[in-house]
Amino acid sequence: MANKHRHSHGDVPVVPDALSAEEAASLAFASDKTLTKHHFTEGEHPIVRIEHLNKSFDDTKVLRDVNLDVWPGEVVVVLGPSGSGKSTMLRCINLLETPTAGHILIEDQEITGQSKTDVNKLRREVGMVFQSFNLFPHLTAKQNVMIGQTKVLKRSKDADFKPPQLSGGQQQRVAIARAVAMHPNVLLFDEPTSALDPELVRGVLDVIRDLAENSGMTMIVVTHEMDFAREVADRVVFMEDGVVVEQGVPEKVFDHPENARTAEFLGSIG
Repeated sequence: MANKHRHSHGDVPVVPDALSAEEAASLAFASDKTLTKHHFTEGEHPIVRIEHLNKSFDDTKVLRDVNLDVWPGEVVVVLGPSGSGKSTMLRCINLLETPTAGHILIEDQEITGQSKTDVNKLRREVGMVFQSFNLFPHLTAKQNVMIGQTKVLKRSKDADFKPPQLSGGQQQRVAIARAVAMHPNVLLFDEPTSALDPELVRGVLDVIRDLAENSGMTMIVVTHEMDFAREVADRVVFMEDGVVVEQGVPEKVFDHPENARTAEFLGSIG
């Protein structure tokens, strides 16, 4: 276990071992049952477990002991000011960032500290849509959607425009299609509309809304779109300064926030 007082990359927090699957599920149900619209089934386990997650870049602590459970089919929308750690948390879930300390488990399997092969397998199961689309510019829209199928799932190659010929909204819809085509267990959205012109935002949000309402897919969405969060989320999580400040069903968080900072943030952008 890392020493609490090691100074080479800032203090590395000492965190407890990950909970057993049964204990984690029991505790998560007890804490989450009033915080989400998710319909629990008997004996259900969270699909994503984040326990005591810490992330520092050099001496800057970006995540400080974050704990969060996400249930199968749940749509969790994460809000918070810039620099609150939202995107870093998301990037830790598919190991685009390596946690400094703590545990992330997908379907009760710990993913932190895994080999490169295991990370590639994880990324089959955890899809991600980025704010900047991240399409391959030399491939057509169809090829961008197919590449995961052919390269990762080894399917045969059986709307063809290169990304520069597409609008930002079209590019983002291709990026979403590419992620969904892999049939991931969990789909992560990192501010998927923040790079779009305002008139293109609604079309992309409509695609995500349709997925949320009809696909049954587990989704974690980092966004600044408050109306979308209120309409679509099973649970809203508010983060600031690297911690989860408040979470709950949208009506509760938006209309009756318990934390003064949550109320201030929502009021400032309302």
